[in-house]
Amino acid sequence: MRNMLHMKSSVTSVRGEIVIRRAVARDAKRLTRLVRGSRAYEGQYAAMVADYRVGPDYIETHRVFVAVDTEDSAGRVLGFYSLVLVPPELDLLFVEDGAQGRGIGRLLVEHMKSEARAAGLDRVRVVSHPPAEGFYRSVGALRTGTASANPPAVAWDRPVLEFLTP
Repeated sequence: MRNMLHMKSSVTSVRGEIVIRRAVARDAKRLTRLVRGSRAYEGQYAAMVADYRVGPDYIETHRVFVAVDTEDSAGRVLGFYSLVLVPPELDLLFVEDGAQGRGIGRLLVEHMKSEARAAGLDRVRVVSHPPAEGFYRSVGALRTGTASANPPAVAWDRPVLEFLTP
């Protein structure tokens, strides 16, 4: 029965022209470009994603889902998230700069919460990029603390939040 629930929760979700599907290995380069090109990581934050890579192995190991524009013949990826089950954490969530403000981030978070529930998780932790804290709070995450800077990789403190997924 648990597998059936997981299967149902991972079935395509549709909102207008946006479809959420499980990421596959061939998405790796697109997801890497999305992370490295994010305006949220310009300036002081640029070093954190300069060499970041979302590899095929990462996609196969974790629950990575992409939001795709069905009206684009190439199936353009507009955003994605990664849910790590142990320990439960929203590891990555990115929306393409030009697609922000269309509800894609909110749709990805709702999908993530559904996946978390289907996996038997009652909460999911997020160590947020500081500029993204407002977004996470606006979609229901609660602030639970602060992750201290860890130079040289991360030179600033980050808010820690949690989604409850009962």
